[in-house]
Amino acid sequence: MSLRNIAIIAHVDHGKTTLVDQLFRQSGTFRDNQRVEERAMDSNDLEKERGITILAKPTSVEWEGTRINIVDTPGHADFGGEVERILSMVDGVILLVDSSEGAMPQTKFVTGKALKLGLKPIVVVNKVDRPDERIQEVLDEVFDLFVSLDATDEQLDFPVLYASGRNGYANENPDLREGTLTPLFQKIVDHVPPPALEVDAPFSFLVTLLDRDNFLGRILTGRVQSGTVKVNQPIHALDMDGKVIETGRASKIMTFQGLDRVPTDEASAGDIISIAGLTVATVSNTIADTTVSEAIQAQPIDPPTLSMRFAVNDSPMAGREGTKVTSRMIRDRLEREAESNVAIKVTESEDKDSFEVAGRGELQLGVLIETMRREGFELGISRPRVLYREDEAGNRTEPYETVVIDVDDEHSGTVVEKMALRKGEMTDMRPSGGGKTRITFSAPSRGLIGYHGEFLSDTRGTGIMNRLFEKYGPYRGPIEGRKNGVLISNGNGEAVAYALGPLEERGILFVSPGEALYEGMIIGENAKPEDLEVNPMKSKQLTNFRSTGKDDAIRLTPPKIMTLEQAIAYIDDDEMVEVTPKNIRIRKALLDPHERKKASRKKEAA
Repeated sequence: MSLRNIAIIAHVDHGKTTLVDQLFRQSGTFRDNQRVEERAMDSNDLEKERGITILAKPTSVEWEGTRINIVDTPGHADFGGEVERILSMVDGVILLVDSSEGAMPQTKFVTGKALKLGLKPIVVVNKVDRPDERIQEVLDEVFDLFVSLDATDEQLDFPVLYASGRNGYANENPDLREGTLTPLFQKIVDHVPPPALEVDAPFSFLVTLLDRDNFLGRILTGRVQSGTVKVNQPIHALDMDGKVIETGRASKIMTFQGLDRVPTDEASAGDIISIAGLTVATVSNTIADTTVSEAIQAQPIDPPTLSMRFAVNDSPMAGREGTKVTSRMIRDRLEREAESNVAIKVTESEDKDSFEVAGRGELQLGVLIETMRREGFELGISRPRVLYREDEAGNRTEPYETVVIDVDDEHSGTVVEKMALRKGEMTDMRPSGGGKTRITFSAPSRGLIGYHGEFLSDTRGTGIMNRLFEKYGPYRGPIEGRKNGVLISNGNGEAVAYALGPLEERGILFVSPGEALYEGMIIGENAKPEDLEVNPMKSKQLTNFRSTGKDDAIRLTPPKIMTLEQAIAYIDDDEMVEVTPKNIRIRKALLDPHERKKASRKKEAA
């Protein structure tokens, strides 16, 4: 059977996973009467809830005697580490572009990686049935993008299909709104070359994904680069320098069939497979026949740009909800994450009670925290901070991002003003049709921390912001942080409606009556710039005298409840987010008011 390996790459929300669903259906991978969830490839709970792909996943379909291995990749820049490794496993890519939004920042990022590897894309203009489609302009944008990324003449001569992933058709004619995906299958077979690898050489395989299974242990996934591997064959793992790190046997070999891993007795060059049987080997290691001594070169991964401190939860409520609360458990979990996710780096602090976790962005680290929280962990999380570097001249540099913002025309002035305050520099502004404007900025990552929530408020929820790491550039100087102070609880106990009533006049509350509080916990935002210690537990003094008029029932405005990402974006440098399986609380890093005063005096003196 002939073989094709392809990856589907696109910006977030341009319809990759939905298109894969239809490829499954039309290739006969699912029975006609089989009930399958929408976006079947997004199998992780967080992926289903957020409607985004987080983990790259291989799958396979058969079409007219050809086996097509497809890898569905994340479209979000924070998960770019997954995309870079995946592209080394395939021989071609389908570049999916929304017929209205066109080429977006992440499209540029993934396409640049694919073109650099010499892959020839098939361009699919998706969602052609949108009422605001602008197919021809989008095609021109894609061509200009390829030119700006130094594509070769061969890569510029790309085939184009016009499709609707949801309705399951693709055509060479942009005006047709019916049919099947047969033209896409045919294009894959005709345009993507079969793997040109040595079948007769000794077996070698580069690990690109790592997974765990309760029964099989570590499962290493990648493409067989050369030779053939059989079950129980002796193999060894080499690090990037060619040093043997482990020897063992291929106890189980699995190929992909639809959504399932299927055991097989042997696999040969070009196949995308999973191997079990090794206990130490990890991502970017080479697994090979014991006669092989040279490692396969792995793709270098872009470095992390942002870090957060993950600490043991030391609040008075620690250990009430979570089952995993010790620093040893947190360390083991973070090391496991760093092993399978090469875009994350973990370093332990000197006090051994906290860990510096560096990654690509707030979303990537937010997903990690949310996953750990669901596993029963309790954590204290610091404000994200960017990772600085020095250039050759010894000057401080910081990460910059390209920010593409689509807003209604009436909000564009506010957005430009806010981005200027955050040291963003406007590089492009153009109307994008339908009363909307597309504005592009180059902005320091530092200024964007915590801006997304404010941006949604400013644009009344209609704005769309896309960010992508651009470069390390000169340090832009201090950026103004949060303007308001906070309301801090001055004791332990339960919040009382009688006390919260007057506090509402001081600012916005984050807690409701009956909620358990502790000293140093942040219960609201002060309307003024300074922090204010308050007593939210004060109850009414009872006397023997009865008043003729009954007490007015206290009516409180519903409190502002923050999601994990909003809380992390909201906090200041001297604050933390307490994350437990059931609650997200905001607190001062130092709970004791005297300790806080001492620390602020030290800071002023410095």
